[in-house]
Amino acid sequence: MPERATFNRKSVTAMNNILCPTDLTQVALIGVHYADLLAKRFGGSITLLHVMTSNEVVGESRLHAKTAMDQQRTHIKSAPVDLKYLEGDFMREIARESANGHRLMVCATHGPRGLRQSLFGADILKLVRRSEIPSLVVQGHSPEVNDFKVIVMPVAAHEHLEKLLRVVSDVAQVFGSTVHIYQVDRPGENPSPELLANKLLMMEWLERAGVEYLEVEEPQERYSIGFAQATITYAERVKAGCIAMMSMPSAEYRYIADAEKERLLMNEPGIPVLCAK
Repeated sequence: MPERATFNRKSVTAMNNILCPTDLTQVALIGVHYADLLAKRFGGSITLLHVMTSNEVVGESRLHAKTAMDQQRTHIKSAPVDLKYLEGDFMREIARESANGHRLMVCATHGPRGLRQSLFGADILKLVRRSEIPSLVVQGHSPEVNDFKVIVMPVAAHEHLEKLLRVVSDVAQVFGSTVHIYQVDRPGENPSPELLANKLLMMEWLERAGVEYLEVEEPQERYSIGFAQATITYAERVKAGCIAMMSMPSAEYRYIADAEKERLLMNEPGIPVLCAK
């Protein structure tokens, strides 16, 4: 069995500033709402970021963008907020900004068929993979009231699972969440040594962090190579506040990982997804 990653838990990370990219649409307001919710719990501030399109850098369109930003700012009730404007490719600029001292990125996706698909739709997986910080992805129909009492964290065989465990622990501690360590048992298939090692790591990490957890093993009801639909179904059944996943693929499921992770990020029930890479 390969060596398990070393537990190196520090005290709860103070999420001093939350980066909240917005495309100024109504859907983006859900992301603003969640940024406000998390900033309130962590005692932090918010940077509301808009990357200006080529049409927004001059004239009336620029004024309209600034007016829309001011309007979205009014929806932040619980935390200090700074407005920030950048110009250029939205993905490159958001990824670059994520390295400037922020602790968490919160953004909304329009889903695969959204009108602004090129901004926060189908590219959402690419965006969270490029971010230098963990991300919380929400959708336009994600619940406005969310106490994060249950976090569903599927067992995964990633080498750097500590990055996700760290942010999951931080959120769980401030919300008093229970983390459901979720594993699907496939008939005739034995879990890999890497997966079993990470499952043990998850339990040890959460226990030492003082986070309540529940070990869940479900038999697979219908054959599926992927893991996303079973995870979504379970998360919806237990009324999970979010699903936690690694944004990068593991070696074990690399060939199907992108489609499965996109399905999680844009899940039909609108369950928020907490990501780390």
